[in-house]
Amino acid sequence: MLKIENLTVAYEVAPVLHSINLEVKEGQVVALLGANGAGKSTTLKTISGLVRPLEGSIRFGETEITSLRPDQVVEMGIAHVPEGRMVFPGLTVEENLKIGSYTRKFSQSELRAELESVYELFPRLAERKRQLAGTMSGGEQQMLAIGRALMCKPRLLMLDEPSLGLAPVIIDSIMEKIMEINQHGTTILLIEQNAHLALELSHYAYVLSVGKVVSHGLSSELAKDKDMLAAYLGGS
Repeated sequence: MLKIENLTVAYEVAPVLHSINLEVKEGQVVALLGANGAGKSTTLKTISGLVRPLEGSIRFGETEITSLRPDQVVEMGIAHVPEGRMVFPGLTVEENLKIGSYTRKFSQSELRAELESVYELFPRLAERKRQLAGTMSGGEQQMLAIGRALMCKPRLLMLDEPSLGLAPVIIDSIMEKIMEINQHGTTILLIEQNAHLALELSHYAYVLSVGKVVSHGLSSELAKDKDMLAAYLGGS
C-alpha cells in the first residue's frame, strides 16, 4: 500500500532522515520504533506532505505522492493523527469530527452515518458530542483525534504516539480500538513509545536510529531480539 524509497529529509541544513526504505502492506499494522530524535515523527510528516524531502520517493498504491499538498494526501486516503492529539479546543466534539470529513463530499445523511460510526466505536464521544474538546481528558481527546481522522474514511491511518501521557487503563482501551479499526480493514502505521506494546500489536516493525533504519522484520521475531531492544529501544 505504501512504499518509501531512499527518503532523505533535513531541517534547514541538519539531516534528519538518511535514505530510508520502508513498506506498509495492505491490511497490516506496521510499527515504527526508535528513541526520541530517531526521525519517526518526521517520517509521518513527510508522508503527509507537511515536510518536503530532499530526495526519495513515496508511493501510495500506484501513485507518487511525494510532492502532494497535505490536503491532497488526505484525499488520496491517508489520515494522520499527530503526537499530542491537536484537537481544536474551542470547538465541540462533533464540530471537530465534522472537520475531519472536509475532503469528502458527504450528503447530510452520509455525514450523519459517518458520525454514528465513530460514536459506535467511541461511545464516550457520543456522550460528549456537545462538549468543548479542550475541556476533555487526555484519553477522551485521543479518542476524538482518532475519530476525526476516521471521518475522512482513510485506507491508511497513521498514529503518532497514541498512548503518550495516558493512564494504563486508558492505553489498553485505545489500543483495543486501534486493533478493531485494523480488523475492519484499515491499514495502520503506528509510532509508539512502548516498544513492547507496539511489537505485540503490530505485524511488522521498523527500528530507526539517528534517521536510519537499523532493523526491520516480523514483530514477533523482533520482540525476541534482546540485543536490538537493549541497543535501540532502551531494553523495553
